[in-house]
Amino acid sequence: MTVVIPARNCAQELPGCLDAIGAQVYSGPLEVAIAVAPSTDGTEQAAAEAICSWPTRVVANPAGTTSAGLNAAIQAARGEVIVRVDAQSRLPDGYVEQAVATLTRTGAANVGGVQRPAGQSGLSRVIAAAMSSGFGGGPAHFRRGRQEGPVDTVYLGVFDAAALAAAGGFDESLERNQDYELNWRLREQGRVVWLDPSLVVDYLPRSSWDGLARQYFDYGAWKRVVIGRHPRSVQPRQLAAPALVCGLVLSAIELLRGRLRGGLIPAAYLGSCAVAALRLRRSLPAFGDRLQAAAAFTVMHLSWGMGFLVGRRRGR
Repeated sequence: MTVVIPARNCAQELPGCLDAIGAQVYSGPLEVAIAVAPSTDGTEQAAAEAICSWPTRVVANPAGTTSAGLNAAIQAARGEVIVRVDAQSRLPDGYVEQAVATLTRTGAANVGGVQRPAGQSGLSRVIAAAMSSGFGGGPAHFRRGRQEGPVDTVYLGVFDAAALAAAGGFDESLERNQDYELNWRLREQGRVVWLDPSLVVDYLPRSSWDGLARQYFDYGAWKRVVIGRHPRSVQPRQLAAPALVCGLVLSAIELLRGRLRGGLIPAAYLGSCAVAALRLRRSLPAFGDRLQAAAAFTVMHLSWGMGFLVGRRRGR
């Protein structure tokens, strides 16, 4: 088994990720392959000095993208099972053992679980709460899934190496949405992508407004690219944010013409943000934090929608 990690500008996050991998208990051989992209924060040094209880090797990712890094690590892998991990994720105890058991039991090509945003403090904690909300993160199975079974995509993924190779690996022309696109190709080949909701993985969200906006703008831009290549892969939920942006633009035009009905969509949307933020009072008891959560909803929704509508190919 090989755990593959694409690493770029994640010097602070990488040690915690490796600690969680090192804590995994697995009866068979396990190795770790870190694909390091050119970075500005010392990620190369952090990877070279990485400490893990499992054999670890570092491979170069000169292209710099996540897809290229994953493929480079997979190419260097010797395991019959590929465990895809992000430096920003933290595998829970027993993750590898449980995922492999589910992979064997179901015969799936890919088994994955649920992403649990886990901000540590400040704005990252607020953003994590907003992402955990169904209003903020949406109804995707890898965010809200509670029932085990076949799905369209999962968070991270534990792959049968032969099935992954037959599908051609990750598409290196994609900077984002490469997981969804790969899972689509697997399903087109008659393979199964399986959600095991007992596999809950912590994810460290962005900790700044501009970082959150760029992330979701990229998500939207690259989702449009994937839908353009695979039109049948589109899900209704993926069109909600672009529709919202279009509705707000039309509302602005109506208001500029002096038509008060143009305020209906903005009022309804802002009201929905407020209600959704109020529902976070258990995780965000402070009013100021809930106010920031409402702002996080708008940043995520509008950035995703704008990226989908006008984002260039590179998502910038």
